[in-house]
Amino acid sequence: MSVALLAMALSAFVMGTAEFVITGLLPNVAGDLNLSIPTAGTLISGYALAVVIGGPACTMAGARVPRKPLLLAAMLLFVVGNLVSAVAPAYWVLMVGRVLAAFGQASFLGIGTVVAANLVADHLRSRAIAMVFSGITLANVAGAPLGTLLGQNLGWRTIFWIISLAAVISLLGVAASVPPQPSPGHIGFRAELAMFGRKQVWLTLAIGMFAMGAVFASFSYIAPLLTEVTELSSAAITPMLALFGVGLVAGNLLGGWAADRAQLPTLGGALGLLTVVMLVFAALSHQPVAVAIGLVLTGAAGFAVIPAFLARLINLAGGESPLSAATGGSASNMGIAAGAYLGGLTIQAGFGYVAPTWLGAVLAALGLGAVLAVVVSRTPVANTV
Repeated sequence: MSVALLAMALSAFVMGTAEFVITGLLPNVAGDLNLSIPTAGTLISGYALAVVIGGPACTMAGARVPRKPLLLAAMLLFVVGNLVSAVAPAYWVLMVGRVLAAFGQASFLGIGTVVAANLVADHLRSRAIAMVFSGITLANVAGAPLGTLLGQNLGWRTIFWIISLAAVISLLGVAASVPPQPSPGHIGFRAELAMFGRKQVWLTLAIGMFAMGAVFASFSYIAPLLTEVTELSSAAITPMLALFGVGLVAGNLLGGWAADRAQLPTLGGALGLLTVVMLVFAALSHQPVAVAIGLVLTGAAGFAVIPAFLARLINLAGGESPLSAATGGSASNMGIAAGAYLGGLTIQAGFGYVAPTWLGAVLAALGLGAVLAVVVSRTPVANTV
């Protein structure tokens, strides 16, 4: 296994911890800054929206810059954002810090995905991408649950100091292990943007958007659901988040393995399973065992989509477009932002903490519809059947 891939996976782990730890600490942040839960939830959707904008923008801005310096610059921006978050005296300052960190994360993952894909043979691309994104999924097994536990006991600001230090360490690892990869000079702005004239690209982006929207419509508000609906103690939030993370890891790795064999069946199967799981999850949300199983399967089905989705985008772009991966990150984070926002609206409307999970099932079904549309209208693309 490539040391460079491991270094990038470690960086992704730190970034995933920063993005998702806020979910378990939402009540703590809201109480400290005198916010409502839905308002605090915008720190999740705000981060995701920043990834949506920052990924493609930063990637295009650095299109002619060698990729390794771009990776390091992105990580440095991520560090700065988390330092701002650690000292934030008010909601808007915390949001600024989250946005800066999100810009760094978006740029790193967009460029890093293409770097990872180019470190291996073509038929191993999905697994290389899954390796990098295993850092994100492991963050939900260890990083976010541990961060939640520490944040509940030491204060949520402490977590952002720890994340900043860990990011500096991972930056040094990337600097030492990732080989230079000059950005291909023959790919210009017009060539990068040409892929957006293809229907297959937009349908593929929709798949990622709906899949992540489904997962995070529910997961963004899992803490109040666990305490108010399932009637678990706040101490139970950490192990429940860890179960969700176990599902993410399993789904990501299995999705990468399956996608190297059949991308579209992997996407369709994962989204079909996600739809069914979320319907059952919502119906049985008062039952602790059902909720525990639902969290594992939701994470697994949702993140099985990611490697197949990103590999398909890179294939559609011809394998040398950082913009394709960055746009894939934007689509999935647009789904996260929309899911978190719409989930908050269902709570504000008085439908209760289970309503976001019902909404997630609807979004998953729309993602499955996008897969079916791809099958009906597709043109030949390498490694899609």
